[in-house]
Amino acid sequence: MRRIIVLAVLLMGATLLSAQDAVFIVNSAKNRIKSDTMSTRSRMVITAKNGRTTEMLIDQYSKDGPNGARTMIVFQSPANQAGTRFLSMDTAGGGQEQWIFVPRLGSRRIAASKNDDSDESFVGTDFSYDDISSMNRDISLDTHTLLREETLNGKPCYVIQSVPKGAYQYSKTITWIDKTDFLIYKRELYNRRGELVKIMEMSNYKDVQGRFTPMQTKMSTVAAGTSTTIYLEIVKYDDPIPEAVFTKTYLETGRR
Repeated sequence: MRRIIVLAVLLMGATLLSAQDAVFIVNSAKNRIKSDTMSTRSRMVITAKNGRTTEMLIDQYSKDGPNGARTMIVFQSPANQAGTRFLSMDTAGGGQEQWIFVPRLGSRRIAASKNDDSDESFVGTDFSYDDISSMNRDISLDTHTLLREETLNGKPCYVIQSVPKGAYQYSKTITWIDKTDFLIYKRELYNRRGELVKIMEMSNYKDVQGRFTPMQTKMSTVAAGTSTTIYLEIVKYDDPIPEAVFTKTYLETGRR
């Protein structure tokens, strides 16, 4: 009997340690890059099931604020998307406020994760509105579990499952995180029925101002056979970004 009790205690301790480890790993990956601001220019390539591609050129500005991260995305091309802007801001309550401006339609607020808007495609890409801001998602909103350790593309990784505590677009995500540098290589996204719906892959990490940065991020939609790949062409950390960029005025006019 004593052996059974000891074994039960040891197993319980292992479970608790695993849960603590998972939170530490996810937090280390999320906060790996220390920077007050980030400015990028990216080429976004949308690939249809038949292989046809569409390209967009976008600028992104991100900056820490009193309640967390703030991001402004500005579409420069093609002509039918130029002038489209997207604003995302963390709120004091741990949520996010999102707005999009389309020149021919005006601006509208994107509903929170518990509503349908968050599932909507972001400007015709394989990313949803939730996907765009998922890297800034507060880790306390999910329950994290260390599933296993395995090698992905020659790199030893932790495999972490994250299950939302409340309403969210996905029922769970599974993430492959490098054991040495906490780089995220892959993320599987499952719908509310538990089906794998999307796969995000981050690759071509390069040292940019002392920070390892994924120069390529690919989101694939499993059932549709489509994908969207973001190629970073310019990355700058800690460049000054005016506060006025993160306002509805800039969203709707493009002017500070």
